[in-house]
Amino acid sequence: MAQGKTYLKKNDQVEVITGKDKGRVGKILRVLIDKNKAVVERINMVKRHQKPKEMNQPGQIVEKEAPIHISNLQLICPGCTKTGRIGKKFLEDGTKVRFCKSCGESIEAAKS
Repeated sequence: MAQGKTYLKKNDQVEVITGKDKGRVGKILRVLIDKNKAVVERINMVKRHQKPKEMNQPGQIVEKEAPIHISNLQLICPGCTKTGRIGKKFLEDGTKVRFCKSCGESIEAAKS
């Protein structure tokens, strides 16, 4: 499988645009670039059965976040607080930044 490219990074605020969690907002916990997926806080929750690890501990059902495909996520611009398309550009000093195409503001500058 070819390695994918993404404009999403850890700690970005994203909105789910399709699927069972459509319209919900969360923070990205980690990005799985090789699978084109991301794990978002409290989104796409699944139940996993866990065996007891010790004799006196009971088995349990654990709820945790499952990865969601990055095509189902859209970044929320910290500047204008709307979801929108994201572009990349180089600044005068040569650094590459992401920017919101609707308001034109840099994503990295607005986050700090």
